[in-house]
Amino acid sequence: MGLLDRIAGRPRRELPIFPLGTVLFPGAMLPLRIFEVRYMDMARACLRQATPFGVCLIREGQEVGAPAVPEPVGCAALIGDCDAAELGILKVRAEGQGRFRILGSEVTKQGLIVAEVEDIGAEKPSPDAPGLAECAGFLGKAITGIGEDRFKAPFAFDDASWVGFRLAEILPLKMDVKQKLLELTDASMRLAVLHKFLKQQELI
Repeated sequence: MGLLDRIAGRPRRELPIFPLGTVLFPGAMLPLRIFEVRYMDMARACLRQATPFGVCLIREGQEVGAPAVPEPVGCAALIGDCDAAELGILKVRAEGQGRFRILGSEVTKQGLIVAEVEDIGAEKPSPDAPGLAECAGFLGKAITGIGEDRFKAPFAFDDASWVGFRLAEILPLKMDVKQKLLELTDASMRLAVLHKFLKQQELI
């Protein structure tokens, strides 16, 4: 990390990138079935070193085959559970950590994208965000219906950031909309968008 980066408070690091057809949010649980060699090797290395990999929505390309072009903002994922019982398939369950922005990247000989990323700081608590009570009420019922085991405790229904990320995760929104919600750095603004959607759908 250079002196200017330290002065500006923008720590940078390298992350292997896993482009997917989904958006991962901080605090979300992500089950994956990995069968491509490049990603199996990546997952094993992350497990050995207890380090995360980056999940980015695919902007261009496919999950399988030639390296896809990822969106520039993604979410780091840390592997929790791992199961290699099925031949040629590695099942992992990862947890969304903090968000990051890709500054530059290269592709290894194995076809793995390795990016230099800049972390996006955590959002400030917004316990008084407009619509939080209604959104949290809907979310609580949704989590009960889906199953609490699908979500990582503790539940923070008084946190606009947590509630917004969980709603963005479970609601039937287009992936480009989910991506924009991930990129927002204002928890109150994200919650306002989701609150409006819930009202339009007559869910609250």
